[in-house]
Amino acid sequence: MAIPVIDFSKLEGKERAETLARIANGCQEWGFFQLVHHGIPVELLERVKKLVEEEEGDATDAKRLDNVDWEDVFLLQDDNEWPANPPEFRETMEEYREELRKLAEKVMEVMDENLGFEKGTIKNAFSGNGEHQPFFGTKVSHYPPCPRLNLVNGLRAHTDAGGVILLFQDDQVGGLQILKDGQWIDVQPVANAIVINTGDQIEVLSNGRYKSVWHRVLTTSDGNRRSMASFYNPSLKATIAPGTNKDDSATALYPKYVFGDYMDVYVKQKFSAKEPRFAAVKAV
Repeated sequence: MAIPVIDFSKLEGKERAETLARIANGCQEWGFFQLVHHGIPVELLERVKKLVEEEEGDATDAKRLDNVDWEDVFLLQDDNEWPANPPEFRETMEEYREELRKLAEKVMEVMDENLGFEKGTIKNAFSGNGEHQPFFGTKVSHYPPCPRLNLVNGLRAHTDAGGVILLFQDDQVGGLQILKDGQWIDVQPVANAIVINTGDQIEVLSNGRYKSVWHRVLTTSDGNRRSMASFYNPSLKATIAPGTNKDDSATALYPKYVFGDYMDVYVKQKFSAKEPRFAAVKAV
């Protein structure tokens, strides 16, 4: 069983309907899918890959998240401090992040179309109808070789709190897995693909038609896994609730809440069952 790999460029041609259906299937049945021919130049991805590999050995720019996950990480946001070296790091990563931001918004428009929403519904929900700035952050992770594979995961199983996640993963060293039908399935490395997964807020906005999926990263005894996950999330001030379309008469399965309140619950329950988070968040 393999994660769906979808040619995103075919949305612009005669295979548009088939491609929309494949993306809908990826969202509904998998919660993960891989995009190729997504419009981000391969030359840029290669520059990013090289820069991140250079950063691997710089301990001043990375920190261990905790002593449970076998992961070194640093975070890139518009308003935080970025590594100063090499000199081209910031320019290249800003270019990369802008390409990812545009791709996320295109993916959200496809979700709008597949869900029967008006164009821009998901983006507007994330921005409070334009009143707030959605969050966009990039987590650069390294999973070094682990001498005791049986004692620790690279990253424990969890679902993602936010909206649309775009992952540029290592095309040589695997380890990412998703839980599907009670089995852990490898997210196979595909050169220059962008892995898309849906977070908890997409599950809510779709009223459960799309699910956020449990995933984890396994440790390896050889090879240093690199990955870059970019998160297009609602503003902490945005109100999230199940969306509707003109043909939808289904009962809302999730509460209406402020995303910041959900995050207060999530940070305490990230690695626990998902459903109690929705029950615990304060409804508005």
